[in-house]
Amino acid sequence: MNNNKKILITGGAGFIGSHLTEKLIEQGNEIFIIDNLSTGRLENIKHLQDNKKLHFVKGSVLDEKLMAELIAQVDEIYHLAAAVGVKHILEKPLDCLLVNLNGTEIVLRQAEKRKVKVLIASSSEVYGKGDKVPFKEQDDRVYGSVYNNRWIYAFSKGVDEFLGLAYYKEKNVPVIVVRFFNVIGPRQVGRYGMVVPNFVKQALKSEPITVYGNGNQTRSFADVDDIIRAIIKLMDTKQAEGQVINLGADKEISINNLAKKVKELTKSSSKITHIPYNQAYPDGFEDLRRRVPDISNVRRMIGYEPKFSLEETIKKIIKYQQQA
Repeated sequence: MNNNKKILITGGAGFIGSHLTEKLIEQGNEIFIIDNLSTGRLENIKHLQDNKKLHFVKGSVLDEKLMAELIAQVDEIYHLAAAVGVKHILEKPLDCLLVNLNGTEIVLRQAEKRKVKVLIASSSEVYGKGDKVPFKEQDDRVYGSVYNNRWIYAFSKGVDEFLGLAYYKEKNVPVIVVRFFNVIGPRQVGRYGMVVPNFVKQALKSEPITVYGNGNQTRSFADVDDIIRAIIKLMDTKQAEGQVINLGADKEISINNLAKKVKELTKSSSKITHIPYNQAYPDGFEDLRRRVPDISNVRRMIGYEPKFSLEETIKKIIKYQQQA
């Protein structure tokens, strides 16, 4: 197992990164975090700040000198740093491209020197306009126009996957690519358009719960604790190297029903309201009707099964927001 390794987590002060940091320290590892705090928050790792096994560096994955110094010290890298959130990407497309493309290339280039194992976080967004649900890792992809910034994140993550696989095949760097599907849990913020923390926040304040479009679009939501457990196992699985792996939950729910569930669990008096996409996003925004992973690959590889139901995870998020 992962005991007593030196591990670098890029974006380690973020939502997923902070939960991963917590778990890996608990297992006895020494953790190095690099985070520029653009979307990550120090308060996410505040409870760990006195732990001698944690080393935090405020910096960018685009700083190759700094990345070289950090990667020279570690046995494994979880590369989670990325420009995230639909709204953020629509507002800052260049930032998204530079961080997601150049950042990943720098990580891989430095990892190659000592063949350090790298897990690259990808996204369900790479499936683009695919409608063959559930999505399988080898499916073809269709994207929108190059003039539509909505597809920048999907393109950049797709290129990250190609980069990772190329470094694995041509440079013998042990690389695993994981496609996350709507990971949720405590510490996730709604600032970048994340639907569940936004709904919970609105419900707790008795504000209208705002659903974009008609709300019939469906998503599958995975608990961050299930995801962390899986990626740590994948990092220890030789068979996962050189693979692209879907990771999430395979039960889908409509956004309308999600809003109702949040309202019910918070005992909120909030009304559920619908906002047309053209009022929330720039013209031409396109949304997927369904987004559900085929997780048979990760089941076969590590025996993965989500432990937490959506209801249990929403309750954890409610409790977190009430205490914040």
